[in-house]
Amino acid sequence: MSRPRSQAEYLARLVPPSVAGLRRRSLLAGAAGSGALLGTGLLAGCGGDDSGGSGSKTVSLGSNQSDPKPKEVIAKVVDGFQTSSGLQVSVNTVDHNTYQENINNYLQGKPDDVFMWFAGYRMRFFAGRGLAGDLSDVWGKLSGMSDAFKKASTGDDGKQYLVPSSYYPWALFYRKSVWQQNGYQVPKTLDELTALSAEMKKDGLVPIAFADKDGWPAMGTFDILNLRINGYQFHVDLMAGKEAWTSDKVKKVFDTWRGLLPLHQPDSLGRTWQEAAQSLQQKKSGMYLLGLFVAQQFNNDEQDDLDFFTFPEIDPSIGAKALDAPIDGYMMARRPKEEANAKKLLEYVGSKAAADITVKNDPSTLVANGEADTSGYTALQKKAAELVGSATEIAQFLDRDTRPDFASTVMIPALQQFIKDPTDIDGLTNSIENQKKSIFTD
Repeated sequence: MSRPRSQAEYLARLVPPSVAGLRRRSLLAGAAGSGALLGTGLLAGCGGDDSGGSGSKTVSLGSNQSDPKPKEVIAKVVDGFQTSSGLQVSVNTVDHNTYQENINNYLQGKPDDVFMWFAGYRMRFFAGRGLAGDLSDVWGKLSGMSDAFKKASTGDDGKQYLVPSSYYPWALFYRKSVWQQNGYQVPKTLDELTALSAEMKKDGLVPIAFADKDGWPAMGTFDILNLRINGYQFHVDLMAGKEAWTSDKVKKVFDTWRGLLPLHQPDSLGRTWQEAAQSLQQKKSGMYLLGLFVAQQFNNDEQDDLDFFTFPEIDPSIGAKALDAPIDGYMMARRPKEEANAKKLLEYVGSKAAADITVKNDPSTLVANGEADTSGYTALQKKAAELVGSATEIAQFLDRDTRPDFASTVMIPALQQFIKDPTDIDGLTNSIENQKKSIFTD
């Protein structure tokens, strides 16, 4: 596949064609067991069953931006909306993992009028189940959004259900000062990455920072290895349930990962991604495979010392141009209590004004609105934009490219089990395949 000639062409490749037409026939199987969390207020929305027309000056927003920096940025965006609209926003912030694990019950209960979510399969899943509101009229009022972003926000019925706000690539991040001090060079192949890691060990560094206490970070490692070993099409077909997890191709991914695990930070199941990022920030680790949001854990005066490279080539016939670059955004509840106000908020979060606020305050993401003033991008953000622009294929991330029930109830425990004991790859892949058959035929 050729390189995209523009941002629009790049974005057009964000929705895997192999999964775009699949029907969504069931809800999150695992969420039912965690429904009690809703009663505790951990993910209880402020919405209601009646919609619109109340004359209220309020609107509620469900947010998964619980870390300090993104939470601060969202507060500034909300302030901008409140000032310009005269409306008041009630923000219901929940930690990221609780939010994702309980989203199904949340949406079937009394969700907030507007809620944060993601593009990809998981957006289309909830839209297809009638758990999200149609935003086609909002899109008619947006400017600065490319047709490709519109495509990434469109459900299987042709209607729009998401207003994109930002996107970011996954790559191997490092501190330039550490690499310059030790004379390290960016690896171009897996063998070079392994040799570099051995040098780092001799120098007293953990080669690759790693954490999976939250369940999802390890998905990024699986994604990139599968993309490098088997290519983009096989990867999205595997996510769509069209390829067997027991195939030799998948086993090769896990076998390669098994060989790399000794280069990773040990005891990862007891560590959050923030803690792993801090080991990079503190110059205790040499590299970290994560999204651009890793920059949140670095001080302002350290941003210029942060750099990255894309995961190196494994198979020359496949190359190293595919990557994960997820899109984040906002959706509306199917029956928002304040529908008119919700749509006003959605118009604002997709606007140039909101994007400009984000650019000024958050060096860890790229904004979706093409009219935004990106002159304030850091060198890292500019390089990240160039990276995704040069990618030949872009995936959304494992838990966004597959069914949510498969991601949460099968893949999280499977990958954590592999990290704990990487010796039984046959048993692992057989277990995943058996569970996949049950879920994808439901």
